[in-house]
Amino acid sequence: MKTGLETLILPAGQAGAEAAARTLRAGGLVAFPTETVYGLGADAANAAAIAHLYAAKGRPAFNPLIAHVADLAAARRIGRFDSRALRLAEAFWPGPLTLVVPKTDDCPVADLATAGLDTVAIRIPDHPVAQAILRAFGGAVVAPSANISGHVSPTLAAHVETDLSGRIDLIVDGGPVAVGVESTIVGCFAAPMLLRPGGLSRERIEAALGMALERPPAEAENDDSQPLAPGMLASHYAPRANVRLNARDVAPGEALLAFGPARLPGLEAAAAVMNLSPAADLDEAAANLFGYLRALDARSPRAIAVMTVPEDDLGEAINDRLRRAAVAR
Repeated sequence: MKTGLETLILPAGQAGAEAAARTLRAGGLVAFPTETVYGLGADAANAAAIAHLYAAKGRPAFNPLIAHVADLAAARRIGRFDSRALRLAEAFWPGPLTLVVPKTDDCPVADLATAGLDTVAIRIPDHPVAQAILRAFGGAVVAPSANISGHVSPTLAAHVETDLSGRIDLIVDGGPVAVGVESTIVGCFAAPMLLRPGGLSRERIEAALGMALERPPAEAENDDSQPLAPGMLASHYAPRANVRLNARDVAPGEALLAFGPARLPGLEAAAAVMNLSPAADLDEAAANLFGYLRALDARSPRAIAVMTVPEDDLGEAINDRLRRAAVAR
């Protein structure tokens, strides 16, 4: 991996969007905020730029990327939408939903970005900075989370700088993100399938479709298999410290990622404590998840104990990320 690049950091605004578009056209890498997490963008049609992106992240080349576009017309230039896919797009775009659809015959997205699949993952982000960059650039931008692969996803420009300074060309600082977990991914197959829970709940999607979403086959989340969609590797979103789920106490030297008002035995001996939401609000917990995991991990605890988070609504996505963070490495 080539390091030693001068990573420029610019505030959000017209000048930042124009600089980002110029950098993308030149084959460079640009980190920018979406409503979910900060993404690391590259020209979706430029295989060399995408290879540089994989290298900058240390991302497995068989893990597909999401193509971000400015509007539905742009999305339909790269993917084929059946009636169900179109219904979801019209209901939830722009927003934290990614749709996996068949590629169009003349889809410009590089094969490297789709990991050799005949489908493409597409999203229209609901963030003014992301929208300004996409419109200034004028094409599709692949943008996985702007972090070293497997690390906790970034919710602040400072998180991106910590992981990727010297590896990428530009960071556009748009402040903290709102949602805090990645987009929900739905495969628009013969039977619509929830491929990754995220910032849009299963319940809302199923209500819009009028039917239940299928679950992916168990083997789809094996680290040795090719994933059906981005973010499906079993070991993902991992801090350096081991993560202990459903903690009912805190061992000496552990950090605690708490949820809700309850106090666990051993709290006084914790290396550090952060509460995703003292009020047990799942939206607040999702927004805080990655930032708090990073902050606790920076304290170098013997482990990170995590209190139980309910599976309701965004809790499904939060628990998905926590389970991946806890996979033995």
